[in-house]
Amino acid sequence: MTATPPQAHRLVAATALHRGDRAYQQDQVEILTHDRVPGCLLAVLADGMGGKSGGRKASDQVVLTARQLFERYVPTKDDPAETLKQLVMESHLMIKLTAITAEEEPHSTVAAFLLSPDLDCCVAHAGDSRVYHFRGAEMVSRTIDHSYVQRLIDEGKLSEEQANSHPQGNLLTGCLGTQNDPPIAIGHLGQVAIGDSLLACSDGLWHYFTPREIGAIVQGLTPREASEMLVTKARQRARGGGDNLSLALVRVEALT
Repeated sequence: MTATPPQAHRLVAATALHRGDRAYQQDQVEILTHDRVPGCLLAVLADGMGGKSGGRKASDQVVLTARQLFERYVPTKDDPAETLKQLVMESHLMIKLTAITAEEEPHSTVAAFLLSPDLDCCVAHAGDSRVYHFRGAEMVSRTIDHSYVQRLIDEGKLSEEQANSHPQGNLLTGCLGTQNDPPIAIGHLGQVAIGDSLLACSDGLWHYFTPREIGAIVQGLTPREASEMLVTKARQRARGGGDNLSLALVRVEALT
């Protein structure tokens, strides 16, 4: 069955990156637009871990790998899900190679979404960086973290609210650069619609919001204003103890 051609639209996007209250910036985020195919984009976000420079080396590798893969990506013939799978695995291998020559143990999360010109969307993630899909202000879906507290939630031992204040909230069960292969978590959102928003963000941001709060902000403001508002509110709520935070936000708007 062929997808219904989307009505005339434009993509409005913004990114944000803040060091928070940490000494070093280890997050990286980028929205890549396709050189040859208008309306095709790849948003990628990485939250690096491992020493003062190890985490940044890891997140840099994720973004560099994304750029290289997207340069070669041909939307008319390449499988977007397969491309995102390559992004996860190649980034993982490159980070492991980096670790051989480094004293630190570089690791990273990844959260990415690939949007085709017909508004078909695939997502990928590893770790606790997330991709949210909003329709207006309502959350349609989000990725499920690879973390210890998420496992407790899945087992019914912890609520979402309790998870936010759990002392082992930053313990991951899967990410890039570890001895074990990362989880291959690829999702197909299908065709997104006019008024939909896609948000990739690190835990330094989403930790301070309910999905309802995020939805209200991305619906009510332009992507740039929404990005600034989310960062400002996260910084206020962190009360001087905030992690690095980053986001990539894309909204589909009707051409008027």
